[in-house]
Amino acid sequence: MTKETLEAGREITPSMTKEEIYAHMTKYNVRFLRMQFTDITGNNKNVEVPASQFETALDGQVLFDGSSIEGFTRIEESDMVLKPDFSTYRLDPWPSFGQQHTDHGKVAHIICDVYTPDGSPFEGCPRLTLKRMCEEAAALGYTMKCGPEAEFFLFSRTADGAATTITHDSAGYFDLAPTDLGEECRREIVIALEALGFEIEAAHHEVAPGQHEIDFKYDDAVSTADRLSTFRFVVRKVAQDMGLHATFMPKPIHGQNGSGMHVHQSLYKDGKNAFYDPDGEWEGVSETMTWYVGGLLDHARGLVAITNPIVNSYKRLVPGYEAPTHLAWSMRNRSPLIRVPATRGEGTRCELRMPDPACNPYLAFTAMLAAGLDGVKNQTEPPLPITGNVYKMSKRERSRLKIKSLPSNLGEALDLLEKDTVLKEALGEHIFSNFVTAKRAEWGEYIAAVHPWEIDRYLTTL
Repeated sequence: MTKETLEAGREITPSMTKEEIYAHMTKYNVRFLRMQFTDITGNNKNVEVPASQFETALDGQVLFDGSSIEGFTRIEESDMVLKPDFSTYRLDPWPSFGQQHTDHGKVAHIICDVYTPDGSPFEGCPRLTLKRMCEEAAALGYTMKCGPEAEFFLFSRTADGAATTITHDSAGYFDLAPTDLGEECRREIVIALEALGFEIEAAHHEVAPGQHEIDFKYDDAVSTADRLSTFRFVVRKVAQDMGLHATFMPKPIHGQNGSGMHVHQSLYKDGKNAFYDPDGEWEGVSETMTWYVGGLLDHARGLVAITNPIVNSYKRLVPGYEAPTHLAWSMRNRSPLIRVPATRGEGTRCELRMPDPACNPYLAFTAMLAAGLDGVKNQTEPPLPITGNVYKMSKRERSRLKIKSLPSNLGEALDLLEKDTVLKEALGEHIFSNFVTAKRAEWGEYIAAVHPWEIDRYLTTL
């Protein structure tokens, strides 16, 4: 990273106007601007424009074919418009080189909302869906703050660059080099993220070989979802540049812990944390927070289809690998679905432990907020907090405590999601129906496929 790139990054502020952004790109010889957005399944997409089109792009006049994007629109109504959010403008912290390693100039990116040509918000835009949910919270006086812990794996590549599931280290939780050979890659990722304005709180090796976690500071839901989308791109990009393959697949290795994305969340009202009450019944936890937790637990069995949206997600959500499988909450105890960390005051929050990093962050935060707010509005009382280790409880003991379990696969999760009218309304008819259709197709392909396990188990025995 050059000194000029660092200087250019320091001059960027969230309050920059269109004119200031254009002047910044001119001053630092920005050659391309990536107009970034996500599809319904959470994949990053972009339309890249050259310097000659910067003014048009910043005016929100860039069109693209929405019929080519998963779950967006039909071909006969395909034109979509990208409207940039100026507060998200950033300069990429690495040089742009072509096939002959010629310097193409700097590249910047800006996150966009998707609109129709007549200027109406597109109902299939995940970012606008989260914004709408945040407006509903604001009407009740609340602002959602959240902070995810996104885990990922770093794997080796073959000589020709193909990805493998061969880990590049044999380290474990919080181990150091030389055991942790991903340490340098993590550092490069942190440097790139900080250049993009992230406030990094911690970076460390996780439980499984090749598994890592980098935590960044919490913020409002939309800003955090934006950062999470950028985070996933940066992790993959830096890993590739260093000859590694990064994946956010929840369970890439049988017999090892999978990658989760625990989401810490709280509601603020009048600038104060509404989850904190020094006189609260549960160690400083307010009634608002208990109702919010009640809402999360009440909707968790349908919510999991959004927060854990792929077939592989449910290979992680099995007993024995520290992933939550039972619907309960606790103070500090890490075995239930929801944990309340010990910090109080402004740091009072609940940690939802089931999500994984394969989710669309905009839809996941939308669904979490909708579930929690439903609990607040209806004053949903959760069951008593669990003090024991849920992992070690017998089925009879869990039944006595009325502790339900998460669905065991994507198909079951979709069945439960379709029955949840609160989540359906939060996502909107367009996103809900297209999401379910896409995921039903994914589940159908999976159950129809013959897997290697079946061949190994039955081919020579039957």
